[in-house]
Amino acid sequence: MTDSLSLAPMVPLGLIAVLAAVALALLAVAIIRGGQGWPLRSLVLAVLVAALANPQAVREERQPQRDIALIAVDRSASQGVGERRAETEAALKSVRERLSRFDDLDVRIVDVSDSISTEATEANGRKENGTRVFSAVARAAVEIPRRRFAGVIVITDGQIHDVPASPAFPGPIHVLLTGTPGESDRRLVIEQAPGYGIVGKEVTIRYRVEDRLGEKAKTFTDGLARVRLRIDGNEEKIAEIPVGRGGVFTFKLEHAGPTVVEMTVDTVPGELSAINNRTLVSINGVRDRLRVLLVSGQPHAGERTWRNLLKSDPSVDLIHFTILRPPEKDDFTPLKELALIAFPIQELFEEKLRNFDLIVFDRYVVRDVLPPSYFRNIVDYVKEGGALLLALGPEFATLESLYNTPLGKIMPASPTGKVLERGFRPSLTDTGRRHPVTAGLSRSKDGKPQWGRWFRQIDAAPRSGQILMRGLDGKPLLLLEREGKGRVAQLLSDHIWLWARGFEGGGPQAELLRRLAHWLMKEPDLEEEGLKAEISDGRLQVERRSLDDKRVQVTVSMPGGETRTLELGEGGDGTGRAAMAITVPGLYRVSDGVRTALATLGALNPLEFRDLRASADKVKTVVKASGGGIHWITRGMPEIRRSRPGRDTAGQGWIGLVANRSFVVSGIAQVPLLPGWLVMVLVLGGLMAAWHREGR
Repeated sequence: MTDSLSLAPMVPLGLIAVLAAVALALLAVAIIRGGQGWPLRSLVLAVLVAALANPQAVREERQPQRDIALIAVDRSASQGVGERRAETEAALKSVRERLSRFDDLDVRIVDVSDSISTEATEANGRKENGTRVFSAVARAAVEIPRRRFAGVIVITDGQIHDVPASPAFPGPIHVLLTGTPGESDRRLVIEQAPGYGIVGKEVTIRYRVEDRLGEKAKTFTDGLARVRLRIDGNEEKIAEIPVGRGGVFTFKLEHAGPTVVEMTVDTVPGELSAINNRTLVSINGVRDRLRVLLVSGQPHAGERTWRNLLKSDPSVDLIHFTILRPPEKDDFTPLKELALIAFPIQELFEEKLRNFDLIVFDRYVVRDVLPPSYFRNIVDYVKEGGALLLALGPEFATLESLYNTPLGKIMPASPTGKVLERGFRPSLTDTGRRHPVTAGLSRSKDGKPQWGRWFRQIDAAPRSGQILMRGLDGKPLLLLEREGKGRVAQLLSDHIWLWARGFEGGGPQAELLRRLAHWLMKEPDLEEEGLKAEISDGRLQVERRSLDDKRVQVTVSMPGGETRTLELGEGGDGTGRAAMAITVPGLYRVSDGVRTALATLGALNPLEFRDLRASADKVKTVVKASGGGIHWITRGMPEIRRSRPGRDTAGQGWIGLVANRSFVVSGIAQVPLLPGWLVMVLVLGGLMAAWHREGR
């Protein structure tokens, strides 16, 4: 309850001032003339002026308000190092107990975890923001009136990534640090790594190993560190580099899509944690325009199908030659009327052969156009990693067959000399229903493709490789084979063009040939045996592809080191799938005992792990500017006091929260100091006394 004075004038204050001035003038005249009753008349005038001003006593009913303090608790990944989480919980409990003895104070807890944005980004998954303590506190402080804000107590290891240049709160900011002063740690740093690379080209990663000691972040300049490198979880490579100096790792991108390079440096005695001894680099492989050489042995109906399919793909750079007239059939037609350009045999099959990603022979007839030495060049090209597709017609069953060239050594099937010309529907083998080149092409309920018929097939005896499709009487129609580092495909019919024309409903010729070409060029998504892991919507999706129909289990290694086993369900298409819910950011490693797949939640190299040492360096400026203090929990908890506004809020061994003493007015009572009866009594009494005095 508080009393005060106020005025509630009956007339404007300007008029009261005029009346008061007139009264003073009349009083002055009376004094000059020597009037006897001027003191009493002046009293009467004063009472009248005061009555017009109407002074009142104002009595306020005030209700005190409790101040509000915020406790921000850092629960990010770096707080999991050592005993920091236990220290955090103990400090939180202690602070809450100490604040509970203040009757005029409310406490609100703000938990802060790793911040991961859901914005779409590059191949490394999601955009990270690190530990954003001050952003969380700012959101909580918006709901608190400034006159009730007592201050902020932050329990953290000091690794905060949104420290402002100046305080944004009206109260002090105090920091209680977990960890130990002067901690040492080793970390692996990526200095430079490309985000993209061309498949088949070399890329370079520059990295550095740092040994950090104490709060001054000193770096050793002597000694060697052993770094282990893995590409897509495969064979391990080892490099030794001087500590504090840069190392270089160069390798060739083998496939399109993300290539994950995992790098790990050996630990050293006494370091804080091995979490930041490992780092990941994701490089997205991009294929340059695929260079395809298509050689048609003669004009035929299927030639246009091949050309249209390859030309329709904007990523394919096609070179196509059709042999219109073999040398033995010279009809004396000038060459300039047979071709727009001459067939550059030597340039294509000797000088620039290895510039092509895929070579296609479409119904090629051996008629001395290409000498045997060029066919041997093609065999060497395949064994060194090239791709060869043979689309064969009736000529394959004759003496002019490609099988009678050096190419016959790398073909998975040899001709029997028979050409079968009856209608049939291509079908998938058991292997074909599981192989990624042909799996899922048939959508019929009974498992039998409802494709249009073909009417010609070249009879051949399989020698090696995998049979994906069969034709007449169950004879092989499509075969695949690995030869050296390269791959070969054999299509024993020239009637795929009927599907392109939509005959009897057609068939999946575009998808089949696309998959076939990409399998020949070693696309990872089309490998027979593969393991893939990806994270989507908080779930780890595991997919294992195999030609074996056995149910298998995979082992999932979590970021914290624990493991979990998943059993993969079989979908009938050669792919086993399983999923599990995940919440912890970091690297997840999935292994089936032979292959390893990696997936990450959040950034590949989180800000949280770039420096794990507890330190006050990042926060000391803003804490000092706010009037707060910094204390290490391991050295003892500080005393907590309430401080008056404008007084110190931190000192040796103590921290203070502002006691604002704010209130709200619940009621107001107004009492006039000159009620009407009192004014009448004073005025009449004064006038009568003045008349009496002047009448004597």
